[in-house]
Amino acid sequence: MKYLSALLVLIVMTTACTSSSDNAPAADDAGYSQQPSDLLNGEVMAMAYSGFRMGQHPDRGNGANNPSREEILEDLQILVDHDFTLLRMYDVGENTVDTLEVIEEHNLPVKVLLGMWLRAEVSNHEGCPWLDEPIPDEVLAANKIENQQEVDRGIELAERFSDVVVAINVGNEALVEWNDHMVPLEQVIAYVRQVKAAVSQPVTVADNYEWWIADGAPLAAEVDFLGVHTYPAWESKTIDEALAYTIENIEDVHAALPGKPIVILEAGWATTALEFPEQASEANQERYYDEILEWATASNTTVFFFEAFDEPWKGNPDNADGAEKHWGIFFVDRTPKQVMQ
Repeated sequence: MKYLSALLVLIVMTTACTSSSDNAPAADDAGYSQQPSDLLNGEVMAMAYSGFRMGQHPDRGNGANNPSREEILEDLQILVDHDFTLLRMYDVGENTVDTLEVIEEHNLPVKVLLGMWLRAEVSNHEGCPWLDEPIPDEVLAANKIENQQEVDRGIELAERFSDVVVAINVGNEALVEWNDHMVPLEQVIAYVRQVKAAVSQPVTVADNYEWWIADGAPLAAEVDFLGVHTYPAWESKTIDEALAYTIENIEDVHAALPGKPIVILEAGWATTALEFPEQASEANQERYYDEILEWATASNTTVFFFEAFDEPWKGNPDNADGAEKHWGIFFVDRTPKQVMQ
């Protein structure tokens, strides 16, 4: 199994880091540590999961093509066999409902961080590099209605599957300055307050580490823990720099917002990427995974590694080598990459 005991990981990785890179700091030198009680559901390494296979996709305006329940069960069994029992899901649509029902029906030892996907309520066409024109007002108005429905459905699912859902995330990168689905901070806070008033599980919001540092104080006062994203590869960091940069991101969030536990809701490494071809590889993904696992174990930080399976539906359909498609620790055909072998 890839998810080793903490002691074995520390022994193995201390040796590996000494031989592979003098730039990767030891966890004891990080200057950041949480209590074991700050781990989400007591887990160190968790996994982002959606489950869409070749030819499948979520609703992009013309309906979804979702995995079957048999395919979801196969995925969950693969993940459990590799000791992943805490998963993050991103919305409350049909695919997520099917996944929760499969977990319950088969009594699988899997817990879920349930996501509520928030669509754009303001047009960020001036800040988002790939949003070429303003989002029409009628679309924004419809999105507000859908967002409220998403929150209401999420509350219902959190109550219905209270034995499976261990935490709730309201919105994914809906606040950072470059996103294409921006929601005003005051509205995100309103959604968080509504969810917290209705559920017993802890509640968070997922966003980029830079946003939390610069603008996150009002939201940090509302959530139970900070949901942070960090991607060294997207910021032109080499694999030798990756762990140090990740730790720096988290330390900076902690320094800016010291009152709340931190959970890394996304951190990963693509194995193919036209955008950073020299860094994208299975070997580098394995190294980043192993190094962040060592650090997370020592610092009591839950990390949702992004992600379980490659997702060919993402990004430009004419660019098969785009990074968005290749973050999985398993290929889309469910065969393991090097990190899971």
